[in-house]
Order: sequence, then C-alpha cells, then structure tokens
Amino acid sequence: MPAADLASLKIHDSARPRGNTGKYLGYVAAAVGLLLLVGGGVFALRNRAPLVEVTMARPAGDPAQQTLLNASGYVTPRTRATVAAKITGRVTSVHFDEGDRVKEGQLLATLDDSDARRALDSAVADRDSAKAAIEDYQVQLRYAEIQLRRSEQLKAANVQSQDQLDNATTAADSLRAKIALAKQQVAASEARIHEAQQVVDNCTIRAPFSGIIVSKDAQVGEMVSPVSAGGGFTRTGIATIVDMNSNEVEVDVNEAYIARVEPGQRVTSTLDAYPDWQIPSHVRTVIPTADRQKATVKVRISFDKLDPRILPDMGVKVAFYGEDKGQKEGKKKDEEPKPTALIAKSAVRSDGGKSYVFLVRNTKVERRGVTLGHDRGSDVEVLAGVNANDTLVLHGPENLQDGDSVRINQ
Repeated sequence: MPAADLASLKIHDSARPRGNTGKYLGYVAAAVGLLLLVGGGVFALRNRAPLVEVTMARPAGDPAQQTLLNASGYVTPRTRATVAAKITGRVTSVHFDEGDRVKEGQLLATLDDSDARRALDSAVADRDSAKAAIEDYQVQLRYAEIQLRRSEQLKAANVQSQDQLDNATTAADSLRAKIALAKQQVAASEARIHEAQQVVDNCTIRAPFSGIIVSKDAQVGEMVSPVSAGGGFTRTGIATIVDMNSNEVEVDVNEAYIARVEPGQRVTSTLDAYPDWQIPSHVRTVIPTADRQKATVKVRISFDKLDPRILPDMGVKVAFYGEDKGQKEGKKKDEEPKPTALIAKSAVRSDGGKSYVFLVRNTKVERRGVTLGHDRGSDVEVLAGVNANDTLVLHGPENLQDGDSVRINQ
C-alpha cells in the first residue's frame, strides 16, 4: 500500500467560497423586495376607486314658478315692545315669566306705591276739609241773610240806621265769597287727587297688547326707571312682549335687483332651523328707501299661514318667484315642456356644448345626457335624462369616465 502523500491534498480555487458573495446576494434580494412592494402599492393606488360627493335629484314642482332672486334675512315681528314703568320705583312683585302668554291689560308687575298713596291720602284730606268748610259757611250765610232781611225791614221803618244795614249786607256777601273760595279749593283738591291717583296707577305695569313674554328684564327689589338714571343699577324695562301673529320676514335686497320684487309677489321662505320646510309666503311691502352704506332695499314678507315653530329672530332664506318666460309670451301651459326634476347646477358637466351628468348605480357611474330648462337659483330644471330621486355625482374627479367604480363620501 503506497504511503499517503499529504502534499498532494489541496482544494481547487473554484471550490473555495469567496468572502463578499453572500453580502451581495442579500443586497440584491432586499432591492427586489422593495421594488415589488413599491410596485404593488402603485398598482393598488391606481386601481383604488375615486371618492365622490353625491346629490339627489328633487321633484321639479310647479314649472310656472321660476326663481328670480334669492335673499336671506330674519323673522321680525311687526308688534314688539319693551314694557317699562312711567315712573322711577322699586319692583315689589312680578307676575310673569318668559314664554307666558298675556292678554291686553293683564297685570305684569307692581312698584312700591307707599309714597304715592300718602300723597293721595293728603289730597283727599284737603278736599274733605274744604267740603266741611263749605257746610259751615253755608250755615253762617243762612243766618247772615236773616239778619240782612231784618235790617232791611228796620231801615224801611226808620228804626235802624243805614250803617247797620250795610254791615249786614257785607257779612252776607263775605260768606258767599268764602263759599265760592271753598268750592274752588275743593276743585283744586280733586285735581290733586286725580294726579296722586295717576301716580298710584303708574305703580302698576300692565300688558299693552296680547302676546308672549320673550324677555324678563326686572326682578323683585330692583329699581326701574323710564330713563337710564342711576347707572347700571337701574333697569329701564320690565318685560319684552311679542305679538306672534305679526311675525314676518325682513330681508335686504341688493338695489340692482329690486326691480324684480313687487308687492304681492309669491315667495318661498325656508327657516335655517327647518331646512326641509318650505313656507308659502308673499311680499307685503317694499320699504321706499335704500341703505346708502349697504346699497340694499328692505323688503318685508308675510307668511301665508303662521305656525308656532316660526319664532322671532330666526334666520330665513327666501326665494322670489316670477312667471315663466313662456307664459309671459302667451304660450299655453300644456304646450310647454315640463321639467322632470331639479338638480344642482354643479352636478352638470358639458362636453362639446352638450350637457351631461353622472348617475351613481351600485357604486358605478353612468354617463347620462340631459336636456336642461330654466335656472331656479342654484338649481336647474331637467327636461329629460334624469328623474326625481336619482343619485348624481355632485363633486368628483374631472377624468371620471362612464362605468368607473366610485366611493361615496358619506
């Protein structure tokens, strides 16, 4: 057996592992994974459905009514008053609270009337004293007249001198003058009594008309005054009363559009508190003056029918209606195309002079050509292509195509 030659044992260079090969392979694998991740994200973003806002097509209603003008304002009562006392005094009682319904002449509050009643009692006492003096003078006058007749008889018989007759005459005339003066004093006392009674009556505050208390401005123990005397410690009002039957809408219309408004014109009022409630109304009057600062004219609108939900100072939006142009030209109503729905103008798109909209059906959009009618404020009439209650894309990407899937912004 040949001896082992250890020098012949060696490893070929191609079989030896190189020191940097494993590191390079790791870098390559990481780069490939990153590219796959980025590519997958881009693919997912490209295939993600766009987000859109939708709106609902509404029934067109009466096509004979066309919105000429939109404005906003507030509900204001024609009859509204802050009830105040005629005199300065301290409140001793209050007989109402906010929200109470009151009738004309109903007692609202009372003031301290102790001083006024003392003045009234003094005037009554002066009158009674003057009346008592009249009775005394009348008794004295009757006796003086007897003395005068006796003196006249004695003078006629030359038994009494002329001087005694003159004294009797003077005494009778003096008593008559005193009686007349006492009667004038009674009349003066009566006038002072009426004045003092008026002051007492002024201590009682009553409702000037029927309505609802909307503000309670004074409490028991506070001082009230018809003028702002005493600084911030004196109230100038007792309560604020509103006649709810006089509620109306007051809006400012730009003077450039006031020619579109006239008394009796049909109006739809929509309260901000009830946006789905359209209230039939009409123009009551156009105030014949303009506001130089705002370049507006004030218009007052009356509700056709009042409702307890209509409250003073509520915000309200109004739409002024006019006759349809076709009717003004003498067309018959049945000859005019009738709109099938009302849609927002922002939902309408155009392509080559033709209008179209995108209907949303089961998360996909369908391009639909439409025939439009008259504008109604921010809406437009649709004569063909859309029906009421159809769901339309209101806002969405400009590159939206027929059949695209979309996500609805809730």
